[in-house]
Amino acid sequence: MVERAERTSRNSVDLYWLPLGAGGHFVRLNGRAFEALVAHRERRRACDLYHSALEVRLDADRWVIEMGPVWNTADAGRGVVAVGPVGHPWLGRTRAFRYEVRRWREGRIPDLAEAVDSPRRLSADHAHAARVLELVAQFRTATWGRDEQGTGEMWNSNSLTSWLLSRSGHDLSTVTPPRGGRAPGWTAGLVAASRER
Repeated sequence: MVERAERTSRNSVDLYWLPLGAGGHFVRLNGRAFEALVAHRERRRACDLYHSALEVRLDADRWVIEMGPVWNTADAGRGVVAVGPVGHPWLGRTRAFRYEVRRWREGRIPDLAEAVDSPRRLSADHAHAARVLELVAQFRTATWGRDEQGTGEMWNSNSLTSWLLSRSGHDLSTVTPPRGGRAPGWTAGLVAASRER
C-alpha cells in the first residue's frame, strides 16, 4: 500500500509528482498545448500533466533519481549515468536536445516545493532501495518524446520512474498521478519493464 512518506526510515523509496513545467513558463505552456491536442483527439477533458522523480535513502545516504535536460542543472557532481536524445536521434548531437539520467547522491529535485500529493512512500526496506539504485545505469536511453520501442506511448522521464519501480519489484497497482492529472510516459516504462522480466 502506498502511504505518505515518514522521515524515520533509513531505507526508503519515495515518489514525487511535480507539475510539468513547474518553475518554467516555456515547458508549462508547451505541455498545456500538447495536452489540449491529445485531449481533443481522445475526446476527453484536458488534465494536469505531471513529471515524476524519486528520492532513495539507503543506509546513511540519500539519492535523487530523475531525468531532465542536460542544461537545467549545472552542478558537476549531479550523478549523470546516461544521456539520450530529445525529439529525434540526430537532434541529440546538440546540447539543447539532450536529456540526462541522474543518480545524484545528496542531490536536489528542481521545483520540489511545487510537488503535489508528495512524497509517496513506496517501500521502506534495504532490498528495494538498493535495487532501484542498481538499476538506474541499465535504463534504456530511447529518444525522449517518441515511441521507438512500440509501447504505445512516448518515452520520457515518467518512463524512467515507472521502469525503475517495476523492475525493482514495487507494487504499482495503486500508484496514480494526483487527482485530475496524467503522467504521459508512465505506461511506456511499465510495458518495457514487463518485457524484460
